[in-house]
Amino acid sequence: MVATREADRPGLGRNLTYGMVDALGRAIVVGEFDAAAFPTEAELAKQHGVSRSVTREAVKMLTAKGLLSARPRQGTVVRPREYWNLFDTDILRWLLERRFSLDLLVQFNQLRIALEPEAAALAAVHATDAERGAIGAGLDRMRDAARGEDEGLAADIAFHVAILVGSGNPFYRQLSDMVETALRTSIRFTNRIEGRTASVTDHAKVHDAIMARDAAGARAAMHAIIADVFTVIDAAEAPAAG
Repeated sequence: MVATREADRPGLGRNLTYGMVDALGRAIVVGEFDAAAFPTEAELAKQHGVSRSVTREAVKMLTAKGLLSARPRQGTVVRPREYWNLFDTDILRWLLERRFSLDLLVQFNQLRIALEPEAAALAAVHATDAERGAIGAGLDRMRDAARGEDEGLAADIAFHVAILVGSGNPFYRQLSDMVETALRTSIRFTNRIEGRTASVTDHAKVHDAIMARDAAGARAAMHAIIADVFTVIDAAEAPAAG
């Protein structure tokens, strides 16, 4: 009967599939299957009250993300973490939403400090007028947020993503979704520790250098912003270590 309803309403089948992907992916990431075998398709279908076709599609999607693999005579198994696609926004979100990890936050910002200063330098050289406008709009939103007229987290993310897009490099552009996903956790953490939102003045330095076509200045200003994140993380780690 479930299968018939899904056939009659294709949208329902897609929603069930994505819901199952989210539930199973989250369970894998938090380690629910570390000490237990991953269920068969028949078991999953029964547990979640969906058809075998929904289950099969969900398993295929999780396999494409590197979380699962099918082995002859062994069925479907959870793959070791080193095989997971950490650039997949779903996996990154599940990782960040589980028990909070300063180590993961450090690792993400190590990636940021390797990428974003160079993206800012490239944006200073290659950004189109429209992309420069988007960077400026991101900064304007941050100023509005400082006055309570916009949402600070969304404004901060918009600024950083606009710079990745403005770099003119398609590889940086394709990292935008991943950076946006992880920034949500990183910015919330640093804002909570510092008791304030991101410094508009520091972000304005990046913006002004990009507008002036000053690649070295844009690189240095962005590096300083992310380096400050490590200072905040160090301060948070010190009490834990004590």
